[in-house]
Amino acid sequence: MRFGKKTAFAAIVAASAIALAGCGGGDVVSESPAGESGNDGEMYIALVSKGFQHQFWQAVKTGAEQKAEELGVRVTFEGPAAETEIAQQLDMLTTAINNNPDAIGYAALDPEACVAPLEQAKSKDIPVVYFDAPCNGDVGLSLAATDGKAAGALAAEHMAELIGGEGEVAIVGHSQINSTGVERRDGFVEKIEADYPDITIVDIQYGDGDHLKSADIAKSMIAAHPDLKGIYGTNEGSAIGVVNAVKELGLAKGELTIIGFDSGAAQVNAIKDGTMAGAITQDPIGIGARTVESAVAAANGETLDEFYDTGSYWYDADNIDDPKIAAVLYE
Repeated sequence: MRFGKKTAFAAIVAASAIALAGCGGGDVVSESPAGESGNDGEMYIALVSKGFQHQFWQAVKTGAEQKAEELGVRVTFEGPAAETEIAQQLDMLTTAINNNPDAIGYAALDPEACVAPLEQAKSKDIPVVYFDAPCNGDVGLSLAATDGKAAGALAAEHMAELIGGEGEVAIVGHSQINSTGVERRDGFVEKIEADYPDITIVDIQYGDGDHLKSADIAKSMIAAHPDLKGIYGTNEGSAIGVVNAVKELGLAKGELTIIGFDSGAAQVNAIKDGTMAGAITQDPIGIGARTVESAVAAANGETLDEFYDTGSYWYDADNIDDPKIAAVLYE
């Protein structure tokens, strides 16, 4: 199944507005006890995310748990320690399938590597829904995610405005494999190329969402392009890597326009202190809630929309305290 951005927006539950108090990444990568199964009479949904490395996934987990409590179902939520650990994620997916849940929610790190395991789920009549990023093939029934291309284009619009519509910019991406990295990059590139002929994208490199690797990439970009006006980081780790690079190089705040993606305390603080110009945030609590809602519907044999766009929003120092924006930020 192809998950095109063409169906109506889903109504996201009011849980999206609940603040995330005390939610940290930590070293916990699994909250799925061994031997889980859905045979105790209570509906059981197994969720396998891309990771626990970033606060985004803790926010998705919160939304999933809130919706599960509301619907009276049991969920487990797990993911690898880092979003580069594809083999570990596939092991978690295989374990989830073997536990015979009523439905599975899955966020694909590698859209090809997950095809075979999910065919196994299909053979066992376990319905599968996707969140954040789909797997290739025809197993998944729906996707709850941000429209990555639209979000990337929104980042490009603000970058263009902030640098005066001309100059050199670069991208520190987090993946050239999974769909979120590809779409956020392509949305930005296509918008710049279509509407801003005086802006040149001089470099695109990938730091796997790792702060240290992304910082090293950003420093090399700045050294190679002395006229560089801006850098766009396509996820939390990428953006904070750029922020750290600027600090390590001793550049003045605002000397380089930095636009990020996602939220988290580090990005919020960087925007408030003027190091980062702004960022695109998603609605991770809404993604988690919609995923559980879709999984329960799938387990009950109900019809689902192909794609549920949970939205993307620009935030900066001017609107960061707006209640509508605050509702989709997480620290």
